[in-house]
Amino acid sequence: MPNSTAPDVLGHALQAYLNGQKKAALTVHSNVAEDEPLPASYFFRSLWEMPQLERTALEECRGRVLDLGAGAGCHALELQSRGFVVKAVDVSPGAAQVMEERGVRQVACHDLFHLPTTDENYDTILMLMNGIGLVGTLEGLEKFLAHAHKLLAPGGQILATSSDISYLYEDEEGALVLNLNGPYYGEVEYTMSYGDEAGPTFQWLFADATILQDYAEAAGYEVDFLDEDEQSQYLVRLTLRA
Repeated sequence: MPNSTAPDVLGHALQAYLNGQKKAALTVHSNVAEDEPLPASYFFRSLWEMPQLERTALEECRGRVLDLGAGAGCHALELQSRGFVVKAVDVSPGAAQVMEERGVRQVACHDLFHLPTTDENYDTILMLMNGIGLVGTLEGLEKFLAHAHKLLAPGGQILATSSDISYLYEDEEGALVLNLNGPYYGEVEYTMSYGDEAGPTFQWLFADATILQDYAEAAGYEVDFLDEDEQSQYLVRLTLRA
């Protein structure tokens, strides 16, 4: 479940934006790159402000949808406008409140690994904005893919984006310089801050396409890569085998 004692920096930034502070921005700190600003406005994008991978994913949704890491609800609201029944989930209590205020009809605040299983399962699980990252690690990916069996209806699908960040480890000649005895290079540690408030450190997974396919097939999914962009980010469909 969400850590109620940890500062909800994402939620506070989203609430500030919703309340009129249009320049509200988080700062993202990681162990692999320089600090980067993340404008809160990014979570409030309209359909045509979304990258093509996300628009394609929305077109591929079917049935009841579970939107994980839903943020301010931009994807859930777009799907609702198309007549879909969507449940939007985020670990941030502030994000959940923002989604409710914006009109998302079904909102829940859950950790990814504590999603309740019900008799009414989902036809589509949506994980956008590098959404595979929510699992944190390769071990978390394995755990989530197993748990998703209980969440998906027969023949259900996971639509997710991720990216290969191996380019961060290239030397001047373009050769990869990796510690083969260390953790997988796509397991990244992040912290986010907003103003004077710093959130807890969390792990985020960037899974290259080959390793994602290996883990998904081992967990009983058919794998279909639907699209890729110039930044090595891809959209994948994982379909639960009958």
